[in-house]
Amino acid sequence: MSKSYLLTPSRKIVCMAKDAPFWKRLSLTELSNAQWESLCDGCGKCCLHKLQDEDTEELVFTSISCQYLDVEACRCKVYKERTNYVPECLDLRPENLEEIVPWLPHTCAYRLVYEGEELPSWHPLVCGDTQLIHVQHISVKDKAISECQVDEDDWQDYIID
Repeated sequence: MSKSYLLTPSRKIVCMAKDAPFWKRLSLTELSNAQWESLCDGCGKCCLHKLQDEDTEELVFTSISCQYLDVEACRCKVYKERTNYVPECLDLRPENLEEIVPWLPHTCAYRLVYEGEELPSWHPLVCGDTQLIHVQHISVKDKAISECQVDEDDWQDYIID
């Protein structure tokens, strides 16, 4: 079967083969809500606090998580109301993805799909296992510490690679 490709307005190349997975076949703006949500691999990295250098604007992640992240399950405890609790929470949507991409980890499926990259082999949509991300230590499980446990003046001590 031959495959054809389409360049979308976001500059993403979309595979037109009918048997291609939805994230290769559809642009991010065409995804259903269920498809959009299924792109989340459950790593919890987006819930880590980030620090930005005022001079260079370099963005670094810390191991400090939002207080609403369940660090064992790597899921937000108040997901549907998260922006009510934390107004600056990343409210990721197809229409604001371009401005939020720099704030997402390089392993994030939303970022990868937006940038036209492949999903990693441990992603649940690829491997069919929602726990592999934890088994391979890619998620923040057992690595993150709640913001409630760290004084904000000490956050720079928790910068991670």
